[in-house]
Formats: sequence, C-alpha cells, structure tokens
Amino acid sequence: MFITLEGIEGSGKTTQIRHMVAFLSRKGQQCIVTREPGGTHIGEKIRSILLDTRNNAMEPLTELLLYMADRAQHVKKVICPSLEAGKTVICDRYFDATVVYQGYARGLDVGFIEQLHNIILDNLKPDLTFLLDLSPEIGLKRAWKAVTSGNRPLRETRFEGEKISFHRKVREGYLQLSLAEPDRFRVIDASKEEHQVRDDILKVLSV
Repeated sequence: MFITLEGIEGSGKTTQIRHMVAFLSRKGQQCIVTREPGGTHIGEKIRSILLDTRNNAMEPLTELLLYMADRAQHVKKVICPSLEAGKTVICDRYFDATVVYQGYARGLDVGFIEQLHNIILDNLKPDLTFLLDLSPEIGLKRAWKAVTSGNRPLRETRFEGEKISFHRKVREGYLQLSLAEPDRFRVIDASKEEHQVRDDILKVLSV
C-alpha cells in the first residue's frame, strides 16, 4: 500500500506519520517511511538546495526541475522497490505537492507539470492521500515554533519565509485536488489537537 501525506507548512505530517506507523505495525504491516524532497542520498543533496534560505533567487522552473530530479531518483530507488517487496510506503509529500507549490502557487503550467510526472512516475499514484488541512496562519505559527524550539532546522525554512498569499494559494490548490480525486484523498482537519487528528487518521486506516 502506498500512502502519502500532504499539507501546508506546520500541518503536522511528521508527527502523524509516527502514529500511523505504530498503528500499522501493530497490524503486522512492514512500513517504510520516506519523504520528498530527500528520500534518497542524492535527494538529500537536492533537498539542501531547495529548502536553503540562501536560495531565494531560485527561478520557479529551476525549483520544479529539482523536485522532478529528486522524485525520479526516489521512485526508482525507494518507492517502487519497497512496494514490490510488499511493504507499506508512507511518504511525507509526493507529486501533489509539486502541482500545488510550483503550479498553483508559483504559477507554472499545471499541464506541463503533469506531463513531466507522466514521464517520471509511470502512473504510480498513491492508494490513499491524507490532506492535513488548516489555515496558513495557524500552520506557519506552528512551523516557526518548531524551528525556534530546535525541532526543525532553521536553514530549511525557505518556504516558511514566503508571503501569506503564497501559502493561501497552496492550501487552495490542495483543496482543489482533493475535490478532483475524492476517492484518493481524505481531508483531515489539522487545526485540532494532535490526538484528535491522530484518531481521525486511524479511523480511516481501520476501514
């Protein structure tokens, strides 16, 4: 099974993945947790470029192609081999993130992004995608709190530094995608307390 988590900064994806792994492991499933960008050795190097606050002059097309390069490596080296081995793959962000961040928010052509994905992904879609939805104001407050407390590296805050209008476009993009694919997406209210979000996610996984 291939599960992805999506959402704006501060939506709690990393925290909820831990709860999901614990739950699925108790049910006897072997879980592989990965992320984009950075799910491979090469991907970590790409991640360091993409999220570095010093790279604010990066062109949207450059950003897009770096994400695509990370994904091409990730799919071939981690996701596909793990699925073929019968493992459950849980991924923190996947291609939906590129559609909304580089498409809806940056303004690049979504059709072009989808064409690139057709080449890279060979129709590999998640079986289930959790969209942890909340307002950008709440999400960014949480994200910066995690940074100041040392739970997240300051050097990886290039997107947190974007204007609030950018994050609103990201959220709206995610909601549009969830409406277009209701069978795959489960929208979770991430403004709730951690244990409430956990329970909502595990309720879906229990079906």
